[in-house]
Amino acid sequence: MSTPFPFTAVVGQDDLRLALLLNAVSPAVGGVLVRGEKGTAKSTAVRALSALMPEVDVVAGCRFSCAPAAPDPACPDGPHEVGPGVQRPARMVELPVGASEDRLVGALDIERALAEGVKAFEPGLLADAHRGILYVDEVNLLHDHLVDLLLDAAAMGASYVEREGVSVRHAARFLLVGTMNPEEGELRPQLLDRFGLTVEVAASREPDQRVEVVRRRLAYDDDPDGFAGRWADKETAVRARIVAARKLLPSVVLGDGPLRQIAATCAAFEVDGMRADIVMARTATTLAAWAGRTEVLAEDVRQAALLALPHRRRRNPFDAPGLDEDKLDETLEEFGGGDGSNGSGGSDSSDGSDDSGDEDPDPDGPDGGGGQPPQEGPDGGNDDGSGESSGEVPAQGEPSESGQAPSPGAGEQAPVRAAEPFRTKVLSVPGLGEGAAGRRSRARTEHGRTTGARRPQGALTKLHLAATVQAAAPHQRARGRSGPGLVVRRDDLRQATREGREGNLVLFVVDASGSMAARQRMSAVKGAVLSLLLDAYQRRDKVGLVTFRGSTGEVALPPTSSVDAAAVRLESLPTGGRTPLAAGLLRAHDVLRVERLRDPARRALVVLVTDGRATGGPEPVALAGRAARLFAADGVASVVVDCESGPVRLGLAGQLAGELGGTAVTLDELRADSIAGLVRDVQGNSRRAA
Repeated sequence: MSTPFPFTAVVGQDDLRLALLLNAVSPAVGGVLVRGEKGTAKSTAVRALSALMPEVDVVAGCRFSCAPAAPDPACPDGPHEVGPGVQRPARMVELPVGASEDRLVGALDIERALAEGVKAFEPGLLADAHRGILYVDEVNLLHDHLVDLLLDAAAMGASYVEREGVSVRHAARFLLVGTMNPEEGELRPQLLDRFGLTVEVAASREPDQRVEVVRRRLAYDDDPDGFAGRWADKETAVRARIVAARKLLPSVVLGDGPLRQIAATCAAFEVDGMRADIVMARTATTLAAWAGRTEVLAEDVRQAALLALPHRRRRNPFDAPGLDEDKLDETLEEFGGGDGSNGSGGSDSSDGSDDSGDEDPDPDGPDGGGGQPPQEGPDGGNDDGSGESSGEVPAQGEPSESGQAPSPGAGEQAPVRAAEPFRTKVLSVPGLGEGAAGRRSRARTEHGRTTGARRPQGALTKLHLAATVQAAAPHQRARGRSGPGLVVRRDDLRQATREGREGNLVLFVVDASGSMAARQRMSAVKGAVLSLLLDAYQRRDKVGLVTFRGSTGEVALPPTSSVDAAAVRLESLPTGGRTPLAAGLLRAHDVLRVERLRDPARRALVVLVTDGRATGGPEPVALAGRAARLFAADGVASVVVDCESGPVRLGLAGQLAGELGGTAVTLDELRADSIAGLVRDVQGNSRRAA
């Protein structure tokens, strides 16, 4: 195993290092979710932490890492006698995105269990991670049912495997760390809430810090052992501090004052449930132990709030993460516990950022090779550097402050804000798919209701007991069985087929031409698309955005799991010009063709948002009809959101839906509470579903 990059040599990322250290002291904090862009030392810091973890005593030969002083009475390898054990380093186990449920929780040999009555169990990654670190890179890309299993085990401290009446239970207490890039899609809010702490990381914008990052990385790559040796003293000091904080933790007192501040803070930020209060209390207590104190102060409560609340207060996937620190300080001051701390100023003296040896670099301290630790000193400060600029766009045709009407460009009109989103009726793809797990359309899945049985293809995972018995029963006399009991052979085993829900590719094709440019109408259209994006987020879909206006269609957003990115593109969408409907449809058809090559199992749903008009070029209506029939020929499910308004309607969107082989709905019918609405799924091309 290669020498890991030293934890104390990581430059910056104060919140990330602090959150990891707090969980190393007390896994009861609940783990860390690290959100950030690529190349921000997320994985490096997690792997470096494993080298800081104190060694653990284990029962010799136990595959489940039982503690020799208090072995698990239900250990599958037990029972174990209380006595001396052996020491080994704490493990860091990585869970790959493509892991199966069997790989995560372990697998029972069902054939031996049925034929021989032997409970043979092969431990999974949860058993390997017991009393260590379980690291999930790109946790947002992990299947939801695996995330559920993972978080349930982390919350209960045990893993349960039950199949066909055979059950195994073993201890599974570990430090859970997940990393993700928000651009690749979000976790569901209920899963976000299960992570104790969260931190946002970003690359520093300070040239000196960036220089030091490069210097240290190059020095490590040239001589990993030599580089690690130069940081060994600081690593040893932090390891000793973790051990000391663990011993001190049971003695830390959480007084009524800080506890009241915790409750008031959670109430002020309107978090759901009581998990936030509990996590904040555990985090504040651990912060005090990390600082070497036996009493929780307001500064501990403040730091705990900054780590435990940002991911819990979000109500909308398009809201910016973070916490209003002014509001936090006001709440802490109002409900101050009289401990002498004003709760403001964000003192970091208690978080160990200047004691654990993980300071920001002093550019003059290390040598040119980046191999020497910097001199002791304060951190260089937050490198967040985030900032936003916002301004109101004048209404279409209205004068700006200079007194002249805006002119964004020839044939182009200024973007308008989206109307308030609403809950939409469910749109789904007909038939039965086999795509990635989600919540939109029917599909054959590993989880869901049992619909039948088949011969296993590969390893047997979900036994269909009745079908297995039915297959074995006719052969009992030939197998020498005349009395009670059943002889089951491998050929008799039947795999259960299950039906659940899949996520789809929802491709929005939005008309941004001049016929849609009436300010009120475009605002309503954007509000409808935003509502559908929210629905796609909740149903675990991929989304893409194609727009058309002027003379061409444009891919505003290639298919992605990040609905946030789609919402941003939608908000800045300009309008104006002619309506090249055929060009927009052809561009969408190309996008789907490429996506079928990348992910053949994921079915598509095209949502065309238009009033149905086609202008520009020779025979625009006929061209649009021919382009629409390409979708029908490919069997692509589609729905046309009819944006036509006014007392006289031409019904062009309905005709276009017929060419697509889909259905048309109005903006009003799209609402979940609409009486007229969508009582039906997308029924276009129902013959293909059969």
